[in-house]
Amino acid sequence: MASSYPRRDQARGIWKINDITKNIKGEGTYPQGSTRGLFNIGSSNSNAVEQITVETTGNSTDFGDLTVGRNMNAGLGSFIRSVFLGGANPGVNNTIDYIHFVNQGNYADFGDLTVARRLLGSAGNRIVGLVGGGVPNTNVIDFITYATLGNAIDFGDLTASQAGLQNSQVNSETRGLFAGFNTSPANSNQIDFVEFSTKANAVDFGDLTVATSQPGGACSSTRGIFAGGISPVGNVINSVEIGSKSNATDFGDFTAENQHPNGMSSKVRGVFAGGNPGTAVIEFITIAHAGNATDFGDCTSCSQSSGNANNHGGLQEFNPRAPELYSPTGRPLSGDISVIAGGTSPSNMDRVDFVQISTLGNSQDFGTLSRAGGVVSLSSATRSVIAGYELSPALNQIDYVEFSTKGNSADFGNLTRSEFGLTPASNSTRGLFQGGCTPSRSDTVDYVTIASVGNATDFGNLTETVCAGGGAASSTRAIRAGGSTPSNTNVIDYATIGSTSNYTDFGDLSAARKASAGVSNGTRGVFAGGEEPSIVNTMEYITIASTSNATDFGDLSAARAGAGRGDSSNGTRGLFVGGVTPSVSNVIDYITIASTGNAQDFGDLDTASGYMAASSNGHGGL
Repeated sequence: MASSYPRRDQARGIWKINDITKNIKGEGTYPQGSTRGLFNIGSSNSNAVEQITVETTGNSTDFGDLTVGRNMNAGLGSFIRSVFLGGANPGVNNTIDYIHFVNQGNYADFGDLTVARRLLGSAGNRIVGLVGGGVPNTNVIDFITYATLGNAIDFGDLTASQAGLQNSQVNSETRGLFAGFNTSPANSNQIDFVEFSTKANAVDFGDLTVATSQPGGACSSTRGIFAGGISPVGNVINSVEIGSKSNATDFGDFTAENQHPNGMSSKVRGVFAGGNPGTAVIEFITIAHAGNATDFGDCTSCSQSSGNANNHGGLQEFNPRAPELYSPTGRPLSGDISVIAGGTSPSNMDRVDFVQISTLGNSQDFGTLSRAGGVVSLSSATRSVIAGYELSPALNQIDYVEFSTKGNSADFGNLTRSEFGLTPASNSTRGLFQGGCTPSRSDTVDYVTIASVGNATDFGNLTETVCAGGGAASSTRAIRAGGSTPSNTNVIDYATIGSTSNYTDFGDLSAARKASAGVSNGTRGVFAGGEEPSIVNTMEYITIASTSNATDFGDLSAARAGAGRGDSSNGTRGLFVGGVTPSVSNVIDYITIASTGNAQDFGDLDTASGYMAASSNGHGGL
């Protein structure tokens, strides 16, 4: 990232307030430090603490020592302080140690737990840290306030009357999760959660995919990771969406079984050091993208202890504005932008990418959705609106991002019903979400006023109950082409966007087809790919102002379905992104909408996926 803030080696003495203000507002950057991960060695009740930089790879190095050597402790981190709590040496211990992350050296006494114990779970945000459960088996949850020193205070209880054998800092800014219980003698797949703002008992969140205990933890601000645990499932990595109450899904695997790894994370990467049996291996994952763990480096045989870091998902206070965090230049984006969000293959994705439509090239990171899943999107010249999360059950959630400001999605409102398989279309003012798949095919059309956050309103009805069609628009007309009724349909219908009314027959596609992608330039709409039921490379076009059947345009570079659900175009060029072939694709094709011919290579997505949203700030409806 380029830096627009005053550099320490070039600043005029102490930074002036107007220097900082000018750079934040103008260039849009502010110095962002790397994430320091700290973990206790644990082996032979060692007091040694080692350090890594989470964003890099390499072997750990010495940081300092705890006040008392121990293992099976819990770790917590704020932006400022690293804290280790409890453990065994070999008897159970109530000691709480702390140090400032920036101060390499030995820890100091913070206070004591309410109950001496080992194998605790942990969770926290920037203000408070919680530890729950432990051995001797207890359901007690304690909390500390990072900014003050003193003994821990009772917070509430876990749901299990006897809970222990857990080690995971999995949390958002508002919510902490505990999992990996052992209620003696059985391991459990149970996940509990608490809200940090209340001092109250934990409640049920959902279940892990497997019963285990002693997993390591990591988290972004929206996704939690529980990794490893007791054999025979000690290589399994699970993920959960922290903001929902739901069961975990499979994320990937460690290279080998790993009980009680030392977990720590930035908001992007989770790192797991050592574990049981005593190992020197450090592995990492990218939290947003499911997959197996990858080698990071080595530590000093670090076994059954814990880790913490100063930039995990519970720490939001110092998050900069979106351009400051993501932009390679520090300035807001400009020009013809397509935002590509979500996806369902090979697993649910929460990533948001972007491309500049007028140039060729690969996608770049834009931010993160509020949750992972297949989605559709529509847009004005300034805002992309995202809905239709393909989760079980479906959601009525609507999110949005601003094209000029890279960053994570924010809440927009709700659809009139929980739905996926929507067909989107929009002009500069109003966006329409057409049809849907759940619980059965729907003819309902919702609309939103794109400039104003709020819930969707009923628009009217399609000519048939249908989902997974292709969408296109001019400034006056919304088009829905094909889809599943649940048998495939070739019907094209339309409505006037500025009114609220039922749809009218427009014409037909050349074949019954679902899961096409649509783009438009205001005059012409082009529908590409889909399933007939075999996956095809067909592209067809219509003239939006004239009712008629579709005409052959050319072919995609490869047959695929779900190649972007939105209108990813700039008035001249249309893009078709990713898709299913039936394996997932990372290919981005482009066409010149005003002409006919085969698609050409534009570049690649950073991650192969299908059934993602793709919308732009210059499509034909604007």
